[in-house]
Amino acid sequence: MGVPMNPKFDFPRPSGTPPVTPMVYVKDRIVWEYKVVSRNVSKQDMPSEEELNKLGKEGWELTGMFSDNPFVYLYFKRLIM
Repeated sequence: MGVPMNPKFDFPRPSGTPPVTPMVYVKDRIVWEYKVVSRNVSKQDMPSEEELNKLGKEGWELTGMFSDNPFVYLYFKRLIM
């Protein structure tokens, strides 16, 4: 084989039979639904705590936020059952 590039990390190689990787079967495909909420920050039009709680109760999860002055975009996702 050759000389290792960094002998500090030259770990001993395991001997014997390698472990068997388990087979995983996915019965149902996971499907996400997405929602974008855009607001104008200059008009102080941000979603209220009440509105965010309502979205949470409907199953929406905030996954990202993007700001493009004066607009803010909130990205949500939820699992489609």
